[in-house]
Amino acid sequence: MNGRFFLDTNLFVYSFDSASPAKARRAAELIRRALDTRKGIVSYQVVQEFFNVALRRMAKPMTRADAENYLSTVFRPLMAILPSQSLFAEALRLSDRFRLSLYDSLIVAAALEGQCSVLYSEDLQAGQRFGLLEIRNPFI
Repeated sequence: MNGRFFLDTNLFVYSFDSASPAKARRAAELIRRALDTRKGIVSYQVVQEFFNVALRRMAKPMTRADAENYLSTVFRPLMAILPSQSLFAEALRLSDRFRLSLYDSLIVAAALEGQCSVLYSEDLQAGQRFGLLEIRNPFI
C-alpha cells in the first residue's frame, strides 16, 4: 500500500459540528492532512452524502455559494473514486460477504479501489480489516 487513506462522510459533517468540538477538531485535522499530503481521498458517494446533510440537515445549513466553494477547495482535490460498474460489483460482493449495508460496502470498495491502507470512519468496526485496508475510528 502507498500510505493513502480514505475519509468517510462523517468526518466532513463533524468538521462543522460546534456541538462536538473535540470531534470537529479531529475531523478538521484529518481533512487538512488529506489535503496537505495529497494522500487522503474520497469517493463521489462521500461528496453526495455530505452535501445532502450540509445543505438541509445541519443546524445552520450551508449556502449554495459556500457549498460550491467547499466543493472546489476541499472535495475536488480529494475526489479520486467515481462510480463504476466494477465499484458496484465489488460493493455487492463485500456486502454479501461481510454483511455490510450497501452504502458501507460502497465506501469500503472505494477505499480498496483507491489502494488505501486506512479507512477513517466511525460507522464501521474499528480494527476490522478488508485485506490490507484497516478501519480506524478517528474519535477513539
